[in-house]
Amino acid sequence: MAEERVQRRLAAILAVDVVGYTRLMEQNEAGTFARLKAHRKEVMEPQIAHHQGRVFKLTGDGLLAEFGSVVEAVACAVGLQDGMAAANAASSADGRMELRIGVNLGDVMVESGDLYGDGVNLAARLQELAAPGGICVSAKVREEVARKLDVGFEDLGERLLKNIAAPVRAYALRSEATPASNSPMPVPPAGRSIVVLPFDNLSGDLEQQYFSDGIAEDIIADLSKVSGLFVIARNSAFTYRGKAAKVQDIGRELGVRFVLQGSVRKAGNRVRIAVQLIDGTTGGHLWAERYDRDLHDIFSVQDEVTREIVSTLAMKLSEGERRRIERRGTDNLEAYDCFLRGRQLQWQRTKEANQEARPLLERAIELDATFTRAYSFLACVHFLDHANQWNALPEESFQKALELAQKAVALDGDDPEAHWVLGLAELSLRHHDRAIEEARKALSLDPNFAWAHSLLGQTLYYAGRSEEAVEPLKAAMRLDPNDQDPFLHHLAMAYFGLGRYEEAAALLKRRIVRKPETDISRVLLAACYGYLDRKPEAQAAWQEALRINPTYSLEYRRNTAPYKDPADFERIVDGLRKAGIQQ
Repeated sequence: MAEERVQRRLAAILAVDVVGYTRLMEQNEAGTFARLKAHRKEVMEPQIAHHQGRVFKLTGDGLLAEFGSVVEAVACAVGLQDGMAAANAASSADGRMELRIGVNLGDVMVESGDLYGDGVNLAARLQELAAPGGICVSAKVREEVARKLDVGFEDLGERLLKNIAAPVRAYALRSEATPASNSPMPVPPAGRSIVVLPFDNLSGDLEQQYFSDGIAEDIIADLSKVSGLFVIARNSAFTYRGKAAKVQDIGRELGVRFVLQGSVRKAGNRVRIAVQLIDGTTGGHLWAERYDRDLHDIFSVQDEVTREIVSTLAMKLSEGERRRIERRGTDNLEAYDCFLRGRQLQWQRTKEANQEARPLLERAIELDATFTRAYSFLACVHFLDHANQWNALPEESFQKALELAQKAVALDGDDPEAHWVLGLAELSLRHHDRAIEEARKALSLDPNFAWAHSLLGQTLYYAGRSEEAVEPLKAAMRLDPNDQDPFLHHLAMAYFGLGRYEEAAALLKRRIVRKPETDISRVLLAACYGYLDRKPEAQAAWQEALRINPTYSLEYRRNTAPYKDPADFERIVDGLRKAGIQQ
């Protein structure tokens, strides 16, 4: 009888193990086992499924998983460490678990759904090399993913590994996952990440688009306040307007598990809102509802949608979260309508739109003098006027922005936008500690607030704390991946402050592609090239900056940029001097 042929295939293998599991079991056997089961259900299994992998073996305190794509395997490894970081951030010191992860790409043998061979064994040995909370990969894995994922690698050299005949070159993966201790960086908890797409306007009137956009934006704002839920920012979500993209593609592109779609039909004093929650992994519908209501019930509909989503995701609202979500700021429908129109214009960030937004937001305040959010966004309008010098009297615009932000905080200390715009004003005044305090207050109220993360990172950089600035700036980019201007420049500043000029230059070049008219990014790029001794490129960047803005002045920047220590700005000047640039 002929011997049965062994089935083989190439596979990416991910090996996961809990650090110090035996010690944890000795300290608290029942509690440790329960936490491991919870982490498998809430973090590991959903993340592996999200990246099209499958668990083929549980190993007591760990697991082995197979992926058809090595890129997905490494992305999953990063997601697992992110998810555990988020879980640990919410746990007491004795309730935390850390993972070691190894990833290998190799030939495996298949039998009854299980996998064997050196391809599997090497993944397990690489896992043993990984640092707690870290990821270790083979040279094959590094070659495959180096230009496909935004990660870096540290060469660990050739290692002799148990039961592996030849030495193996190993690499430690450096991702953007580690949160700073004082920066509540959001990472997408597996199974608890969502994007709310712009709602379709079915009113038959293009001018009603602001209303359907406003409903979607308010649901985004509500969900953003739920701790443990990762919510993509409005600007990135709205880039999918009018695109015939599959839900699975959207989920994969944004790195989220769930997608909320909806439509709005407004006619007279009636409104019909239809919503559906979809699993971004399978495309399956999890929940759908249609609301036919009087326009005065619009706020209760938004509350119901938020509660249904939270319930479907098996989450619980704290009393503070429930209070903040239910607080709409106004019962005046005309004031709310003016606010929606003004907010939509303010988001465009142009001089013309800003001018149109101002009277609408002022009218909202006239109709309801306690409408906090109208004050916050009107403060943003004035701050944009000041920052871009769109007003003939920019200092007057700044003073109005400051007063409106202070008024908003006084009216409602639970409004995150109010704390954010007040923090912007405090940074402009070089009140760095106050700006940091306001940014952190905004993040405590809305952990998914990309612009508040950016404010925190900017302020830390200007305060001379570049190392601390990196993580909140990365968090802003993760929350708003399709609209990273000016986050790219802010993160480049932090890298510049750390002397990481190559990385800073790479980010600045990405921003220049997105925003070709930027002068400030070209000037910082020229300084980076100065330190890297790339004088021709530095000169080219500087000349292009002057072409865009012939009146650019280092002296003006020296006087207006809010550096705590003036010597930090002089580092930019020194970089330009190294490139032979004088002004």
